[in-house]
Amino acid sequence: MRQEWSVLWPKIVDATGQTVYMVLATLVLAILFGLPTGLALHATRKGGVFQNRAVFVVLSLLVNVVRPVPALIAIVVLNPMTRSLMGTAVGTDAVIFPMTVIATFGVARIVESNLVGVEPGVIEAARAMGTSRLRILLTVLVPEALGPLVLGMTFVLVALIDFSVIAGTVGGGGVGNLAITHGYLRFDTRVMVVTVLILIGLVQASQLLGNALSRKVLRR
Repeated sequence: MRQEWSVLWPKIVDATGQTVYMVLATLVLAILFGLPTGLALHATRKGGVFQNRAVFVVLSLLVNVVRPVPALIAIVVLNPMTRSLMGTAVGTDAVIFPMTVIATFGVARIVESNLVGVEPGVIEAARAMGTSRLRILLTVLVPEALGPLVLGMTFVLVALIDFSVIAGTVGGGGVGNLAITHGYLRFDTRVMVVTVLILIGLVQASQLLGNALSRKVLRR
């Protein structure tokens, strides 16, 4: 049974807000945990400022195992842990946990890949000036790779929008949940079209913002 727009619009606005909240909260947490992990990956690799083969192999293996796990499977597999930590496995707050776990390792690999692209000469120049290894990592490598890192985080942001939709279909709330409960199950094409347009808008806004920030950083 179709609902009137006067009833639907508040639900659409609320669902959009939930999606934005899920995505931004996950992005912040993923950067918080993924950036240090990515720095550790780069620092401990062969030729890194803190070269350590054992640590690098363990971290790299962990990233390679977790990162390719499909979103839906990750939510299901982490369900018991989510329930234990959050008290429930359903809802917007609960789904942020599995989203963060997967996104953290994605961020880590992106950080490592972008730091590898920094010219070795820059590092050697910093070493010649007597700069400590930690300072080279934080004040030389990161600033040098900041532009590509911003683009990388933009990619993660867009991927998280997709992830949030999948999470919404299994009780995570947001636009995905709205599309299923008020669109697909009620055979309401209007809701499906609106949710698709919202998602396109969110992706476009994210990409434009990321591109603008990257250009600003690169022009410094």
